[in-house]
Amino acid sequence: MGTDHFVRITRLRALIEHENTGAGERATAQRMLDRLLRKSLGDKTSHGSPDRVYGSRHDRPGRHASTASIVESVREDIAFARDFAPSGAPGELIVHSPLAAAPAELTVAVSTPFADQIVVTIENIPSAWGWEADEFDRITATRDLRRLAAELAEIIDSYNHDGSDVGPRFFRTIRAQQTTLIR
Repeated sequence: MGTDHFVRITRLRALIEHENTGAGERATAQRMLDRLLRKSLGDKTSHGSPDRVYGSRHDRPGRHASTASIVESVREDIAFARDFAPSGAPGELIVHSPLAAAPAELTVAVSTPFADQIVVTIENIPSAWGWEADEFDRITATRDLRRLAAELAEIIDSYNHDGSDVGPRFFRTIRAQQTTLIR
């Protein structure tokens, strides 16, 4: 486990244990902590069947939770990650979070157009931050925007399951304005 994970884990634990932390914020911080701890042990863990993989937060909203309740948990996690900005003391490493580092005007909307699909749409992306022209003059997503999409996909995937004997709990799509970045 790297030092940046250690610092983030320490700060999340301090937030969870602080007496003035609200119940909702504490639950969201706990989910983020669980995700980081699972990441340090491997991205996904297997429960029961060796051919089945469960996200680190699969059981949080409940085994048979609706996609709408999972979307609410995802929204809370995204809102918390946007606000959680660890302040590094002098000489301390600062943990980079694409969600926390994203421009303030950028918005993230989470919806479930169908019972088995979660769509995250990133809007109000500043042109200079999110888009660049490639060698063929095509407009493509910048590295920062792709990192943001990857972090959003990681949050969503932590609530999913998949395997050879069971299909995914839901499908996810990450869009930046009208462009699909991750399916």
